[in-house]
Amino acid sequence: MTEDTKPRVSDAEMLARFQNSKKRPPCSDTLGMRLVDLSQAEQWVRMDFDVPGTFANPTGAVQGGFISAMLDEAMSTAVIIASNVTMTAPTLEMKTSFLKRLMPGKASVTARILRMGKSAAFMEADCFDAEGTLVARATATAIPMPFKRL
Repeated sequence: MTEDTKPRVSDAEMLARFQNSKKRPPCSDTLGMRLVDLSQAEQWVRMDFDVPGTFANPTGAVQGGFISAMLDEAMSTAVIIASNVTMTAPTLEMKTSFLKRLMPGKASVTARILRMGKSAAFMEADCFDAEGTLVARATATAIPMPFKRL
């Protein structure tokens, strides 16, 4: 069944599907990820994260690799949802700009697809701290391909 022939569900149904999934990747759990909002038509997702103290560097701030992983997780999920769960999008390249320290605790990421073609997807994502301050922004290019569970 292709994206064109697979019936589309509402945003609320898609959100419930992801929130109630028994097949969550372990990396999502490690990051403390929870999908909280999405728009299939506008091709964006919002995730909340419970960032543990074990992600902190020696200064007490969250190490940048974990922030990048949260941003990457959100951008990849945006492609999966925008494709009606028919495609995945392995990241080819990603650039992250760190604007402010993120401390362990609550964080959120909003990711959006800028352009999705047959051979490339272009995305961006913003990470916010518990107060809603922008702490990091990423852009990425990925290759859309059929979704297959390995």
